[in-house]
Amino acid sequence: MAKQSVSARDHFVVTIKATLCSEKDLDEVLQTPTVFANVSKGQTAKKEDLVAAFGTEDQKEICLQILAKGELQVSERERHSQLEAMFRDIATTVADKCVNPDTRRPYTVGVIERAMKDVHYSVKHHKSSKQQALEVIRQLKDHMPIDRAKMKLKVTAPARDTKKVMERLKQLECQLEEESHDPDLLLVLLVDPGTFREVDESVRRETKGAGSVEVVSVKEVKEGDELLT
Repeated sequence: MAKQSVSARDHFVVTIKATLCSEKDLDEVLQTPTVFANVSKGQTAKKEDLVAAFGTEDQKEICLQILAKGELQVSERERHSQLEAMFRDIATTVADKCVNPDTRRPYTVGVIERAMKDVHYSVKHHKSSKQQALEVIRQLKDHMPIDRAKMKLKVTAPARDTKKVMERLKQLECQLEEESHDPDLLLVLLVDPGTFREVDESVRRETKGAGSVEVVSVKEVKEGDELLT
């Protein structure tokens, strides 16, 4: 397991077994219940320095304070590994959510990773992979044909509300796949995932609750085709 450390006031350090967790037993969290002045040199902190900084020389009490208020320190190699893993996670999320809008075929993770490198995307450790995936999608649109995979929905509405529902769905830029009147309205649509809630609310509002929206597929891709590589 990688060795990490947490530092606090005046750079006093304790070494931990893993990223901070909810363990209450210090033996399960710390490599050793010792406060260091310099970990790399194995130099422990002097009692008088600890009293001056923490008001006590109780090593366990000081360890608890450092764990609660200190900052996690990560080695350069470990930081690089974490950024590489996050880069891969972002690419995986983008590949999972997106397609080529011209062919509706999905991209491989490898293609997305290469595209991210081409646009010189830099991972931001303080943001989640999901947040950054949205940023990447926006950036890649200037580099390659890519868009969020659309959801496929089935919409039903009473015949009397056909005109109102159709007009509203047109305003929301829904892509019509199928349409029938028997006599009630039945539509199959492709929509951007971000507009699903608005489509659902609009249909229910325009039909006073008589209409419905059913998710047929959360990610519509062209069937029978291989991934774009």
